Amino acid sequence: MSNSPKGVAVVTGASAGIGAIYADRLARRGYDLILVARNQARLDDLAKRIAGATGRVVEPVVADLNNRADLKRVETILATDPRITMLVNNAGVGALEPLLQSGIDAMQAMIDLNVTALTRLTYAAAPALVGRGGGAIINIGSVVAIAPEVLNGVYGGTKAFVLALSQSLHKELADKNVRIQVVLPGATATNFWNAAGGAHENLPSNIVMQSDDLVDAALAGFDLGELVTIPSLPHAEDWAAYEGARQKLMPNLSLNSVPARYRTAVPA
Repeated sequence: MSNSPKGVAVVTGASAGIGAIYADRLARRGYDLILVARNQARLDDLAKRIAGATGRVVEPVVADLNNRADLKRVETILATDPRITMLVNNAGVGALEPLLQSGIDAMQAMIDLNVTALTRLTYAAAPALVGRGGGAIINIGSVVAIAPEVLNGVYGGTKAFVLALSQSLHKELADKNVRIQVVLPGATATNFWNAAGGAHENLPSNIVMQSDDLVDAALAGFDLGELVTIPSLPHAEDWAAYEGARQKLMPNLSLNSVPARYRTAVPA
């Protein structure tokens, strides 16, 4: 039973890496936790360590979010547990090989986790949080959402979806007391690279952020009220300029006339 005035934060992909650090930091901020991951041994160990260090209530939920029955079970928790005030959609997988060298089944599994599972969990959480009077959803994306040329294009596409969904939710829920944040990490020293068939040790050290620094920066961005947090971006003005350029396009994205450059000359 949660005894925290902040309620319960649900963290997916919580047994290692970014998810485990989010779990630690949120517990230290006073949240009780529901931690979701596939590896029971690691999850149980993490839950025990965090509960012992913080005194918070930590409940492990062993689930494979690419398994429909497991996913549905987590959806039900999000929709029905009145203690829940935050969802951190961290579970995800990446791909490093170019599209032409990637297998479609692996790409489909990535879409299932990065897009489908995240969407279903968000659909379970958002109405419930509105009904409870407020809360927060933090979606972990990637800088490839705005730089898809950097890695596998399907991976970039899944993270562009996360960014777009977050932007739309932010607008839709602005008056519902539900905070939305999307975090766009760059290269980070986690097991992501091993799972994707690479190693962060092979990257230039000046582009790889430590995972503790990443989460601390992301939570600082959350405290600042940011919708989009890019933990390594030195100047917030750069994102403001990027977003300003996008907003400038908006009035002209749907018009009833064709611009002059697209008008084909009539043959003589």
